[in-house]
Amino acid sequence: MNKPVKFLIIRFSSIGDIVLTTPVIRCLKLQYPNAEIHFVVKKKFKTVVEHNPYIDRLHLLDGNLDELVTTFKNEHFDYIIDLHKTLRSYLLRFKLWRPTLSFRKLSVEKFIMNHFHIDLLPKNIHIVERNLKSVESLGVKNDHLPVDYFIADSEVIPASELPATHQSGYVAFVIGGQHFTKRMPVEKIISICKLLNLPVILLGGPEDAPVAEIIEQAQGAQIFNACGKYSLNQSVSLLKNAKSVIAHDTGLMHISGAFNKPIVSVWGGTSATHFGVWPYLNEHQVMAQVPNLSCHPCSNFGLSKCPKGHFKCMKDQNENFIAETTINMFNKAMVI
Repeated sequence: MNKPVKFLIIRFSSIGDIVLTTPVIRCLKLQYPNAEIHFVVKKKFKTVVEHNPYIDRLHLLDGNLDELVTTFKNEHFDYIIDLHKTLRSYLLRFKLWRPTLSFRKLSVEKFIMNHFHIDLLPKNIHIVERNLKSVESLGVKNDHLPVDYFIADSEVIPASELPATHQSGYVAFVIGGQHFTKRMPVEKIISICKLLNLPVILLGGPEDAPVAEIIEQAQGAQIFNACGKYSLNQSVSLLKNAKSVIAHDTGLMHISGAFNKPIVSVWGGTSATHFGVWPYLNEHQVMAQVPNLSCHPCSNFGLSKCPKGHFKCMKDQNENFIAETTINMFNKAMVI
């Protein structure tokens, strides 16, 4: 029997970025003979990959890198695949001193884009494709399939637990976003919900609950507020069963790609170019972005406030376009 070839894949955070590494995990496991896949992630993001069948062993970073180093030295990895490329991942690689594969992070190009709005980024190359370049030298090829996301049967929210108004179909509206410049103002979201005139489930974490309550009060029975009431994977089950989706640039937006959900992704201070839902630029995704803003994009990950003070990238979003596109997606899904 051939000896397993051990790979350690590093991606510590966060939800969306971890999800965007899953094609590497899958392609490596299925295409490289005798591949044994180890994956290391921060403990608080364990849920994102704990049910992934292509991972042979999941390792958790809980603040102490030295404990992991001790464990990893006993594993005798054949290759390290660094899909994070931060100081901490460099330090881990240095301490293990194993052959390493990685990808181009394009930090300089992104800095120039955000600060000088000169686009030097590779054209039409998604981050998933750049991640897969890291294993290209091993003969691993892009299978062009969606990202992966797996949940346990026990985490699925049955339709019978939803209000009767939502049991036959609903729009999932992901209202959260880690930073201010990724989120539409609450008035904008309420206006879009009114234009939809469809059952809507609001998805987000506990931090989104206050805004969700305002939307719920404004829209009444049309809204089912799920923000902070379910675990991540339970929220994913609600996303999976939605007829169409509206989402900011968040982890749940990227997870929607695993289920080929018809989605309107709404972009504020961050750039949709190269970082939208994978599969990229497919028929299931429409990107809502205010055109011709000289200040856009302003950051890679979002900011706590608009640097210019006007917040046009979200305040000027076309509500009618977002609502009409979502309704069309919803109606098509109801026919299927």
